[in-house]
Amino acid sequence: MPLDEYRRKRDFTVTPEPADGRAHSGEGALTFVVHKHAARQLHYDLRLEIAGAYASWAIPKGPSLDPADKRLAVHVEDHPLEYGAFEGSIPEGEYGGGTVMVWDRGSFIPIGDPARGATDGQLKFGLKGSKLAGSWALVRMRPRPGERQEAWLLIKERDSAARSREEYDVVAAEPDSVASGRTMDEIASAGAP
Repeated sequence: MPLDEYRRKRDFTVTPEPADGRAHSGEGALTFVVHKHAARQLHYDLRLEIAGAYASWAIPKGPSLDPADKRLAVHVEDHPLEYGAFEGSIPEGEYGGGTVMVWDRGSFIPIGDPARGATDGQLKFGLKGSKLAGSWALVRMRPRPGERQEAWLLIKERDSAARSREEYDVVAAEPDSVASGRTMDEIASAGAP
């Protein structure tokens, strides 16, 4: 089952994260969400709706609208679709402990079969979000000895949504939640949802 690893890593009597998963209804567009996550280190989690769950990649520096930036994206466990609405605090000592923000969300438009692309290591897609838009690619890198998780690169394609980082750094320019308008500090001080 695609969510077994997600469930195995969490104690749902302690964490407010959603435990259940549901399949896409088949109606409407596929979705994506980007969580800003202040765990041991601040990073961003890109989640793309593929095969009834969110395929997920941790991006240490966050996404960039600059095609010259090739951002490391570490493949992590799938998350349930309900996780797309999760914003709050995971208790310290729990897996992923820290503050989680819905930094961006919107429609995910795969180019070709996204499950096949994820398996083959080359996934091309479009995003229509509040902060991220246009064409993107995720490309799996060649494994290195001792690597525990797959390393990928997130690359913005050259299109009308692309902007140089010097002109516009989307991570620095738009730090707050698209779901609640809150800052990370405001989410952290509110505690669990």
